[in-house]
Amino acid sequence: MALRKVLTEGDPTLRKKSRPITAWNERLNVLVADMKETMEAYNGIGLAAPQVGILRRVFVMNIAGEELVAVNPRIVEEEGAVVGEEGCLSLPGLVGDVERPERIILEAEDLEGNTFRQELTGLAAVCVCHETDHLDGILYRDRALSALVDAEERAKERAEEGKEGSDQDEE
Repeated sequence: MALRKVLTEGDPTLRKKSRPITAWNERLNVLVADMKETMEAYNGIGLAAPQVGILRRVFVMNIAGEELVAVNPRIVEEEGAVVGEEGCLSLPGLVGDVERPERIILEAEDLEGNTFRQELTGLAAVCVCHETDHLDGILYRDRALSALVDAEERAKERAEEGKEGSDQDEE
């Protein structure tokens, strides 16, 4: 396994559409292992192959220990809508509000080439949509409801809002 460099906004690779995986072999296994290691090292919850310079349709995800590897993913059903804050390893230090489906059905292949379907909700659904967008050359900036903001500034604002709210409760 090897740590790979995560490409950042401005690299033209991130804006290109990825090609399907057609061979389930050791190269795919190595790529996925490297992506998992890279995602963990960068403290991410998801990583798509284009983010490490590989224009193939595969992403990895790990939310609270629930790991998912999706080869040639397709979102075949969407339901509801939720607005939430997103960030991205390819746009470091920025966050923005994006509307995503509340619930999705993902269809993909695993590392052996077997097709599976999985229902996902909440953060997992958001993450799958975000990573699938990467495979189509779409960054979350393109879907953001307003301009992206500095992540540290947003965190400070939220902390201040929390303090003010707790002060008012005491009055």
